[in-house]
Amino acid sequence: MPLNFPFTAIVSQAEMKLAITLCTIDPLIGGVLIFGDRGTGKSTTIRSLAALLPSMKSITGCQYHCNPESKNLCTECEAKKVQGIKLKVENIAVPVVDLPLGATEDRVVGALDIEKALTQGIKSFEPGLLAKANRGYLYIDEVNLLEDHLVDLLIDVAASGENIIEREGLSIRHPARFVLIGSGNPEEGELRPQMLDRFGLSTEVRTPSDFKERVEIIKRRDEFEKNPELFIAKWSKAEEEFKKKILKSQKLLDKVEVGDGLLEVATKLCAHLGTDGSRGELTLLRGVRALAAFEGKKKANLDHLKKIAPLALGHRLRRNPLDDSSSGARIDRAMQEFFATK
Repeated sequence: MPLNFPFTAIVSQAEMKLAITLCTIDPLIGGVLIFGDRGTGKSTTIRSLAALLPSMKSITGCQYHCNPESKNLCTECEAKKVQGIKLKVENIAVPVVDLPLGATEDRVVGALDIEKALTQGIKSFEPGLLAKANRGYLYIDEVNLLEDHLVDLLIDVAASGENIIEREGLSIRHPARFVLIGSGNPEEGELRPQMLDRFGLSTEVRTPSDFKERVEIIKRRDEFEKNPELFIAKWSKAEEEFKKKILKSQKLLDKVEVGDGLLEVATKLCAHLGTDGSRGELTLLRGVRALAAFEGKKKANLDHLKKIAPLALGHRLRRNPLDDSSSGARIDRAMQEFFATK
């Protein structure tokens, strides 16, 4: 198993790290889309996420990681429950699954197990990446280059939380709830609006302009590549402290109050920006709550909203053919206009 660069050792890119942290505290935020220059640590940051995630309870032997406390179980676990078979429980690592660009639809959704069909004459389902990612994270590098039919498929599954397969004599339905994490370079193509809207937060990353930061990035990466085990051990205390902070934030999350006044400001801001639907407001609500919990506060405030708004709304802005500035610049301008009138 490859060793991942420690999350707390990543230099700069505060906005990207915050977005990932908030989705770890509250997966209902809906995932993160990270666009930016090549070589800015997008993939490194996302792959370091695994070390931050606490273990979760799962039914032993379930290939979909069914939650023993959930009513929404896969067909196999439900059948065992009906038969009165006691379901054993184990603690497992939260899955972080890579969806490669060249993946076929069968690899993603699952398919007939050809080997069993040929050798034993049994129609057996071989789970795909969506099954492996259930209750975890699905990471798509170069998400803007993903084939259209896979984009449509992911949109459907992300909306329903279920993967349904009706093919080759198979009729399978299994839970597929996951947090989407995507990264890409905007120079290589845009992402379809339907897919954009499925990401809760988005952030644009740039090559650091501070030379001290750039030197530190090079030094740390070089140190990691020379001796990964030693470098990870060096940062283990910081990683453990950060993980404890995440766990503490998760416990505090449901106790955080978001007042009606703050929700009213959030709604007016979305109306001012012209965002479609209510997903922007919902993401703002969840985002400010998670940020307040991360800061150890029991009540969200306007500062939390101002910090979350660019992450939650930047990718939801309507396109303006007369304005070729980045979404980050556009939302900064719009927020300055909006809050100047407050």
